[in-house]
Amino acid sequence: MVKLIVMDSLPAGLLDCAAPNIGQILDGPTLIHLPGREPAPLFVSVLLHGDEHTGFDAVRRVLRRYRQPGLPRAVSLFIGNVAAAAAGVRTLDGQQDYNRCWPGSDQAASPVRAMLGEITEIMAQRRPFASVDVHNNTGLNPHYACVNRLDHHFLHLALLFSRTVVYLLRPLGVQSAAFARLCPAITLECGKSGTVEGTTHAAEAIEACLTLPHFPEHPVADQDIDLMRAFAIVKIPDGAGLSFEGAPADFQFPPDVDRLNFSEVERGHVFATRRAGSNTRLKVVSAGDVHVDSAALAECFDYAGQEIRFARPVIPAMLTRDAASIRLDCLCYLMYRIRLDGEPVDDGHHQSTSEPN
Repeated sequence: MVKLIVMDSLPAGLLDCAAPNIGQILDGPTLIHLPGREPAPLFVSVLLHGDEHTGFDAVRRVLRRYRQPGLPRAVSLFIGNVAAAAAGVRTLDGQQDYNRCWPGSDQAASPVRAMLGEITEIMAQRRPFASVDVHNNTGLNPHYACVNRLDHHFLHLALLFSRTVVYLLRPLGVQSAAFARLCPAITLECGKSGTVEGTTHAAEAIEACLTLPHFPEHPVADQDIDLMRAFAIVKIPDGAGLSFEGAPADFQFPPDVDRLNFSEVERGHVFATRRAGSNTRLKVVSAGDVHVDSAALAECFDYAGQEIRFARPVIPAMLTRDAASIRLDCLCYLMYRIRLDGEPVDDGHHQSTSEPN
């Protein structure tokens, strides 16, 4: 049983509590409604992954700032996986991922999925102004925003955080996709957890959302945004080993492989090597809709000899060296640049034969 706790005020001590100690304040996932001068609330979700503290630290900073004279806009704050945060892990063993079970998920019915559906129904009645979900990466990445719709209100919201914006249709069941049916919704990716820069940047974005009276009606200008689309997710097959320090494994990656994140990698670049005699291949699945050509996805890499090379120009993102995160989620995403209408920028870094729609 996963019970949602709903509050109409901040519990004592919350704004002075670090994420690992949150279990001393909250008994479980908690939705807190706070009043503001503008009644349409800003929804903010934090700690959907228990080891990603930046969102919680940032929202505490913002709420402390507005203790007096009060919030400029109402806030509905969801503090997600309290138990995992107390343990300092993404999810507890056997626990479902709190950012894969929102409405629209392909996962089976479960108490977590029911609880997240309850939050969505509550917020639908409150008619939110916007939604911000704050996350961290485990690899080296710039700060960037993710959107699930190429709508100008969504893009204006994303630009409050970064000019680097990623358009994602997968994975299913993420918070931003569920709330995209209710209001402009974004995900903030704030680099590694615990950095001062990430917390400051996220707090600035949340405050900008709180003080925004309405969304501009004019389109985002092309020169103001660096927009990319993820077309593939790269995973490690079940049972395959991996290493980043030269130890023998099915897949051996350079120790600085995450430096490729958001860089334009040319065809033929060596991505990894395989154990001698191994025929194991990376698992590449669509990050778009179901009509992406699976054969083209399988051809993202060239496996001639023991080296694994990129078979086409590509922009990797969210590459991580954290083995646990790789097993739970993925190794990385592959992207190409797009225009505001969703069409690829003709720079060679896109799928010419399997472009998602």
